[in-house]
Amino acid sequence: MPYHIGIVACSAEGAALCYKTICVEGAGLLGPHAHPEVSLHTHSLADYVERLDRGDRAGVAELMLSSAHKLARAGADFLICPDNTIHQAMSHVLPHSPLPWLHIAEVVTAEAAARGYRKLGLTGTRWLVDSEVYPEKIDAEGLAWLRPTEAERDEISRIIMDELVQSRFTPQGIATFQRVMGRMKQQGCDAVVLGCTEIPLIMNDGNSPLPTLDSTRLLARAALRRAVTETSGR
Repeated sequence: MPYHIGIVACSAEGAALCYKTICVEGAGLLGPHAHPEVSLHTHSLADYVERLDRGDRAGVAELMLSSAHKLARAGADFLICPDNTIHQAMSHVLPHSPLPWLHIAEVVTAEAAARGYRKLGLTGTRWLVDSEVYPEKIDAEGLAWLRPTEAERDEISRIIMDELVQSRFTPQGIATFQRVMGRMKQQGCDAVVLGCTEIPLIMNDGNSPLPTLDSTRLLARAALRRAVTETSGR
C-alpha cells in the first residue's frame, strides 16, 4: 500500500487544489481511480493571519504542529503543507514534529534546477516574499532570484488575501500578475515561482510572460512520488 499523506492546510483553495491533484494524478501511478490515502487538517485561516500579522512564527508553528499531531494520530506517514507563507515557521516545526515533511520551496527549487532555469521571479504574499523561505533554498541550488517591488508586493498580497483565498478570480488580478511577471522577464528572470498555492488558479504557462513553477501541483506530485516509491522500505 502507498504511504498515507497528511496535508497540513492553511487556506482552502490552495489545499483543495493540492488534494485534488493528488487524487486525480494518483491514477497515473496506481491505476484507474486509485490514489494514496490522504488526510487533511486545518485550523481557521484567521488564526494563522493573526499570528502572521504580529510576526509570531512560533505561534504559527504551534498551529502547524497541532495539525501534525492530529494527522499522525489519523495514520499519516509524512506531511506536506500546501501553503508557502507558513513555511517560514518550519525551523520551529521540524524539531518537534511527529512525522517527516516535504518542504515546498525545496521541491520547487529542485524542479527549477532540473529544468535548467537560472533566475527565478518570486511571487506570493508579502509575508512570504519578505521572508527567506525561497531565497535560502534558491541560493543553495546556486540560482539567482528577484523579489517584486514594494508596491507590487502590496498589490499581489491584496489580490491573494482579498480575492484568491476568497475564491474570487478577476481579470484585473490576472493583469496585475502579468505586469509584474513581464517586468521580471525584462530584468533577466527565466521563470517565475507561483509562491502562493492559490496563484495557479489564475496564472499558468498559457497566460504568463514567463514559464511558471506551480508550487501547489509540484508539491502534490512530489508527495505522490514519495507515497508510491518509498513504500518498499517499510
